[in-house]
Amino acid sequence: MRFSQQIAFLLELDKLKNIYRRTLVLHENRAENDAEHSYHLAIMACILAEHSKEKVDVLHVMKMVLIHDVVEIDAGDTYFYDTVGNQDKTEREQKAADRIFAILPEDQAKEYRSLWNEFEARITPESKFANALDRIQPILLNFQKGGISWKTHEIHAEQVRRNLSMIHGGSDRIEQLAQDIIQTAIEQGMLLNDKLN
Repeated sequence: MRFSQQIAFLLELDKLKNIYRRTLVLHENRAENDAEHSYHLAIMACILAEHSKEKVDVLHVMKMVLIHDVVEIDAGDTYFYDTVGNQDKTEREQKAADRIFAILPEDQAKEYRSLWNEFEARITPESKFANALDRIQPILLNFQKGGISWKTHEIHAEQVRRNLSMIHGGSDRIEQLAQDIIQTAIEQGMLLNDKLN
């Protein structure tokens, strides 16, 4: 029974390959999927751990970023800049977490749900660092793609700066990188710089 539940969960996670984000991959003209995003964050956790504001358990961060978007199987990817979609995001994601983590055996369901809750709470050093990675990755990719997603969706610099609150506390170096990218993106016309109403 336990093994069957674990296999069922792993098969369910394959659906992440079909959840597409607004960020484009660098070397093709297509959207990144959630599985690719989560993998990229796990590698970033390994490579950039030394830049975390506080010492972190890298394996713990990796586990967290690998499962942080699992809820999007049911809830869908909510674009960071979508004010309407973000109104009920928490409710949709909590409901998805209830269903998806329950596929696992009880002890693992509790462990992985706890990791997801920790990521969402952004209180521990690991969750702060994980959130910093989650926020810088699309900023970095958008910038490297010439701001194509920002331009397509007419994103203002002020909107991107709101990401900094999720980065702050996780890594000063990553926060500075985000600020530098935003400033350069403004100068190069990738981001609108007029004030939002």
